[in-house]
Amino acid sequence: MSSEELKWTAVCKLGDILPGTGVCALVEGRHVAVFRIGDSGIHAIDNIDPRSGASVLSRGLVGNLGEHIVVASPLYKNHFDLRTGECLEAPEHSVRAHHVRVNGDDVLIALA
Repeated sequence: MSSEELKWTAVCKLGDILPGTGVCALVEGRHVAVFRIGDSGIHAIDNIDPRSGASVLSRGLVGNLGEHIVVASPLYKNHFDLRTGECLEAPEHSVRAHHVRVNGDDVLIALA
């Protein structure tokens, strides 16, 4: 599916997300964590921690593990790759990564 065929939803302004942090958005009824890395790098994954069922991943600590840009779940400290949604400690707990783009100052998400 091409970028033009996806259903894009504006979730916030780029300036609403401080670099190195995340926010939560509701996109088509799904909780999505949106992270800003540096000045303009944006990533989006599911916000639901698969071990607890709580909508908390957007509140986790962002960092690097090797070549992976990750967020650490605030509950169980599992690390999720922000590019792929893979849980590095337990791949069976991986989450979905979503399409994201910035149009002007708008952050847009399309569910994967």
